[in-house]
Amino acid sequence: MPPRFHTLIAAQFFSALADNALLIVGIALLREMGQPAWWAPLLKLCFTLAYVGLAPVVGLIADACPKVALMTCMNGLKAVGVGLLALGLDPLLAFGIVGTAAACYAPAKYGLITEIVPPTKLVAANGWIEVSVVCSVLLGTLVGGLLVSPWWMAEVAALGVGHPLTASLCALLGVYALAAALQLRVPESGIVYPKAPSRPREILRDFYHSNAALWRDRLGGRLSLSMTTLFWGAGATLQLAVLQWAQDVLGLRLNQGAYLQATVAVGVVVGAGLAGRWIALHHSLKVMPLGLMLGALMLGTPWVTSLGWALPAMVLVGAVGGAMVVPMNALLQHRGVQILSAGRSIAVQGFNENLSILVMLGAYAILQALGVPLVWLMSGLGLFVCLCVLILMIRRHARRETLVPGAAEGGISG
Repeated sequence: MPPRFHTLIAAQFFSALADNALLIVGIALLREMGQPAWWAPLLKLCFTLAYVGLAPVVGLIADACPKVALMTCMNGLKAVGVGLLALGLDPLLAFGIVGTAAACYAPAKYGLITEIVPPTKLVAANGWIEVSVVCSVLLGTLVGGLLVSPWWMAEVAALGVGHPLTASLCALLGVYALAAALQLRVPESGIVYPKAPSRPREILRDFYHSNAALWRDRLGGRLSLSMTTLFWGAGATLQLAVLQWAQDVLGLRLNQGAYLQATVAVGVVVGAGLAGRWIALHHSLKVMPLGLMLGALMLGTPWVTSLGWALPAMVLVGAVGGAMVVPMNALLQHRGVQILSAGRSIAVQGFNENLSILVMLGAYAILQALGVPLVWLMSGLGLFVCLCVLILMIRRHARRETLVPGAAEGGISG
């Protein structure tokens, strides 16, 4: 891997770790305010909204600015959002600020990877980044669970240093500062792109054409974009559903539910690591049947009522999902940088994936507010995943879209 690649991985790891811990602390804040359970998805919605609303411009910003400097500044903006939350800002507004920073951070991070890593190592690089992202989810949920645990609350109260959840937010500020310090040690790629459009109409037209180009691409872009969009939408919904399921069905506390949620991340680490090591870029589409397996597992797991069975089931869900998404993500990035540019392709990917998150989380919150039983919601999500993947596989077979060994250099035949 290129010099300082692993420093980049470490920087984004700590930034994402704080993001995931913040979600658990935010849910605890909502409960303390007396808000109903269906408000929890609203935190994720506010965080994700910027990914969709700012999608036409964040890719252009990532291409126009030095990416390392941009990522460092966005870690600073995340810290501002958390600081304002500690000072009493409405949690939904604070999550919107942090989400805005994350929306600008993402295309810079993934764009830098496509600039410094050769295509032959792109799947392995994505294996590294996805494992680090999922490890950040794993440790982030564990840290978040710790920061809302009875033990932490009692220790902070005994020290008399203020409200326990305010102390939790201050601890997360330190993690963002660590991420920014590591980021400054990553060198810029030095790649310069042609001048981007600056007028609003031109920006929107450029993004529309970029989005359409990836969706029309028959050389892997369309299928990989469909699969990753489905995965991240379902995954974000499952993340919140598991927290609630752990409390309602398994009888766990919020911090214990966060620990159970972390077992999904353990599985994703295993699946992503195996995919990064054993699946070549030109074999990416062969993992599509794993999507059917993932949906089937999501359909059946909610009916488990024993913690002893819930733990391996969650690990298996994560492993199958990780093995599926890493090759698809690598293929999408490879095609995206060939068709568009690093920043534009990641912005288009982020727009579609986060629009999927908004729609699925919105539907989840509405159905939960209407009183639909949680196990039926989770099973319905699994059935939806199965049907979507099945349709994509049938369409792929009908169009005879097949990867060939030259895919790593741009040769996928349809």
